Amino acid sequence: MKKLSDSEFEIMKALWRKNEALTSNQILDEVRGKLDWKLASLMTALARMVEKGYVSCDRSTRTNYYTAIVSEEQYKMEESDSFLEKLYDKSAAKLVASLYHGSRLSGKEVKELREFLDSLEKENGKERAHKNEKET
Repeated sequence: MKKLSDSEFEIMKALWRKNEALTSNQILDEVRGKLDWKLASLMTALARMVEKGYVSCDRSTRTNYYTAIVSEEQYKMEESDSFLEKLYDKSAAKLVASLYHGSRLSGKEVKELREFLDSLEKENGKERAHKNEKET
């Protein structure tokens, strides 16, 4: 998947936020304040995003409607994987250690992270127990 520029990412956030097909003018209204663009610049960016496979354009009516093809969750997963691979050798533990040692995590965030990991562990334990019951 090709990377999005910061401006393209703002456009995607607008499409994800509205979660419906939007015209170029509606998108321009959504990104106003974040991007100081004219309609022509937006149209160029949208054409690039269609080529990259992030956005579809419905040209079946007189007005073009743009829809996000890539979900926000899918994009975040791709970007997270790329980030982890590039900077931390695919290790989430190295990322967390870096954040911790760089004083980027508050005590509250460490507690939330610990609770999240504990809940995952409990979930995995339940799944294993359920799987074992089926096998016997």
